[in-house]
Amino acid sequence: MSQKERHVADLFSGGRLIAVPRKAARRAQLLAHLTETLFEEGRTYTEPEVNDALRTVHEDCSALRRHLITSGLLTRTRDGGSYRRAEAVDSALAGASAIPGTSPAA
Repeated sequence: MSQKERHVADLFSGGRLIAVPRKAARRAQLLAHLTETLFEEGRTYTEPEVNDALRTVHEDCSALRRHLITSGLLTRTRDGGSYRRAEAVDSALAGASAIPGTSPAA
């Protein structure tokens, strides 16, 4: 397991996110991991679907959703009511390994 993977793994206990890191670099690693494991590329999600997916790891789904939007990993559709995994990050995420005990979106 790489150091980056250990950093992300250390943020979880029993499959649940303990806290969102304050440091931008660690938060970016976490958000990339969440994007890869919770959201399929090319699929459109409603806001309740995004919230439900994020709630599987942390109760504050609103904060996580905002972080994903501001980091550019999740984008709102033009109508503002749906979300998609950002295409621009798919290539960057392709090389990232999943944290043991989690499975990437299929």
